Amino acid sequence: MKLANRMGLIGTETAFEAAARARALEATGRDVIHLEIGEPDFDTPRHISEAASHALLDEKMTHYPPAVGIAPLRAAIANDVKRWKGIDATPDQVIVTPGAKPIMFYAMLGLINEGDEVIYPNPGFPIYESMARYVGGVAVPAPLREANDFRMDVAEVESLVTDRTRMIVTNSPHNPTGSILTPDDVREIARIAIEHDLVVLADEIYGRLQYEGEPLSIATLPGMAERTITLDGFSKTFAMTGWRLGYGVVPDWLAQTFSRLVINSVSGTNAFAQAGAVAALTGPQDSADAMRTEFIGRRALIVEGLNAIPGVSCVMPHGAFYAFPNFSSFGRTSNSIADHLLYDAGVCGLSGTAFGSYGEGYLRFSYANSREKLSAALERIGESLAKLERTGELAHA
Repeated sequence: MKLANRMGLIGTETAFEAAARARALEATGRDVIHLEIGEPDFDTPRHISEAASHALLDEKMTHYPPAVGIAPLRAAIANDVKRWKGIDATPDQVIVTPGAKPIMFYAMLGLINEGDEVIYPNPGFPIYESMARYVGGVAVPAPLREANDFRMDVAEVESLVTDRTRMIVTNSPHNPTGSILTPDDVREIARIAIEHDLVVLADEIYGRLQYEGEPLSIATLPGMAERTITLDGFSKTFAMTGWRLGYGVVPDWLAQTFSRLVINSVSGTNAFAQAGAVAALTGPQDSADAMRTEFIGRRALIVEGLNAIPGVSCVMPHGAFYAFPNFSSFGRTSNSIADHLLYDAGVCGLSGTAFGSYGEGYLRFSYANSREKLSAALERIGESLAKLERTGELAHA
């Protein structure tokens, strides 16, 4: 039996593979500090879970939902994106999906033909490249460099545009670097998109976790509403990763396309979970605000701690909950350093190359863990790297 040829084009998300190796190590009795998964370590706020429970047990929301989402949630999302992002959208433009990844997939499936080019950030969330390639497109990396604070170089982005370019993917705040696009960056990307007749897939899943400056959603700029797909969800802001709830705000002309893709793939999104999402958007925001405040404190702890380790440097991230330290001074690949820290120090991070070739020399650490665990991880990393410098010997499985 043979797989379809297209399976050779699809990638993966290596955070889950790293987590599996860490769990295997724990099974042998080793203590491992997990800094690999991009998941808040907080519980979903209780009022959200109670709303979903009420919908399940009392309102009997156990049947097929509307394909693109229940009406109360779509209305709540339209109101929320107006309040937080300034985006004017009707509920009819909102597509609710099981997690945010389907929005990426549907954007590529609905818009990218064989040979069409998609410009995406590298390092960046690996699914951008994977999906562009899987649907037959050409994934064109826009390098993010430490010298530019890991922001997209908009002049370089424009130089990458050809007559085959169809889409630009943006992500701000950014995974894995924690960088943010400045308002001027966003305006320039909008100009490029309009001048070259491109669609923008704006991944704003970490939008409520920007720590400096005022975020600017590209869909709010003149001429951009009709060419922007805004991606967001509930996993990061409300600690709802396991609920699998995301959404896209799409132009009117794309809404029916997305609806057909939902019907052909997942039929719809869990009904009673959507009721919980309504409570997330319309209920108290104090838990989300407290989580954001805690992440700011943890950010300072991990960045200062990493910069105190000889041979390691780390720029201050401006959003999300990731640090992206530079380990290039050790003269080893990112993969080898990540493996060494796992098997020698019991600290699980991700190689920067898990996010693209321009991540070489870096590791990503999620600071979605307690301050106690972060402090212990920093101590272990420092000791392990000092040992590596003395002996030159890398630890392996």
